[in-house]
Amino acid sequence: MAEALAAAALFGVATPAAKLLLPGTGALALAALLYVGAGVGLAAIGLARRMLGGATREATLRRADLAVLAGVVLFGGVVAPVLLLLGLERLPASGASLLLNLETPLTVLLAVALFGEHAGLRVVTGTALVVLGGVMLGDGATQAGGRWAGTALVVAACLCWAIDNNLTQRLSLRDPIAVARWKTLAAGAINLALALAAGQPMPAMPRLAVALIVGMVSYGVSIALAVRAMAALGAARQATLFAVAPFVGAAVSVPLLGERVDLLGGAAMAAGVVLLLRERHEHQHAHEPFEHDHLHVHDAHHDHEHAGVADVREPHSHPHRHAPLSHAHPHVSDVHHRHRH
Repeated sequence: MAEALAAAALFGVATPAAKLLLPGTGALALAALLYVGAGVGLAAIGLARRMLGGATREATLRRADLAVLAGVVLFGGVVAPVLLLLGLERLPASGASLLLNLETPLTVLLAVALFGEHAGLRVVTGTALVVLGGVMLGDGATQAGGRWAGTALVVAACLCWAIDNNLTQRLSLRDPIAVARWKTLAAGAINLALALAAGQPMPAMPRLAVALIVGMVSYGVSIALAVRAMAALGAARQATLFAVAPFVGAAVSVPLLGERVDLLGGAAMAAGVVLLLRERHEHQHAHEPFEHDHLHVHDAHHDHEHAGVADVREPHSHPHRHAPLSHAHPHVSDVHHRHRH
C-alpha cells in the first residue's frame, strides 16, 4: 500500500505544477515534455540498474502483451493527459485536481463489472467517502458556466485513466520499470509529433527543463510505483488508494498558486483512505489450475519444481503452473484471487 500512496502523492503534485507550466505552452507540447521526461528518467534507471550488475529478475514483456500495452499508451499516455491539460486551461488547479477523484469510482466500476475484481463493503464505503470529499472540496469550483467545458474534459480524462488502470493491471506482473518506460516513451513521442504537426510552441529552456523534471518524478516514478502496487492490490484497490492524489494536488495548489480549498472535504477523503487501509478480506476460496510468469517467492501459492530453471534464487520469475488449491487467508483481488464470492 505504501507504493500506491507514494505513486498518488507524486502524481498529485503534477497538476498544480502543470498549471504553472501551461502559459505559453500548448497542451500537446506540455504532455509530450512530461512523458518524455518520464521515459528518459525510467530509461536512466534501467541503464543504471544494468551497469551496477543488478539485472532484473522481473518477468519481461512478451509479444502477447503488445495489444494491451498499446491500449495503455493510447488511453493513459496520449488521450488522458491531453484532455486533463486542456481542462486545466479552463479550471483552477485545485478544482481540476479534485475532479480527478472521479477516476477512482470509474476504475472500480470497470474493474468489478468487466474484469472480475471484488469490492467489499469497506472498499465501497471508503471509495464513496473519498469521492464525497472531492465533491465537498470542489463544491462551487466548477459551477460557473464558462467552466463546464473544462469540467467535461477532466471527467473524460478520468474515464480514459480508468480504462488505462484496468489495462495496466493486466501487465502488472511484468517488470514495472519496463512497462512504465515503454508507456512514457511511446506517449511522449506520439504527443511530441502531434504538437509539432499542430505548430504548438515549445517553452524556453528553463521551463522546458522543469517540465522534463516534473514528468520524470510525477509521471515516470509514479507510474512505476503504481504498476508494482497493482500486482499486489489489484486495479480497484490501487485506484482507491490513488484517490489521495487529487487531495495532494489541491493541497499543493494552496501555497503554490494561492488557491483555497475546503478542509472539511479533505477530512472526508482522509476517512475514506483510512477505511481502505484497514480493509481485511478473508474466506475459504479455491484456486483453479493455471500457468503464468511473474516475480515470486515460494509460498502457499507457489509450490512447484524448477526443472530447467538455472537461477532459483528468490525472488525470481519463470513460467510456472499453479496446482488446484483450496484454503483461507487474507487476500485482495490480485491475479491469483479472481474468484466468486
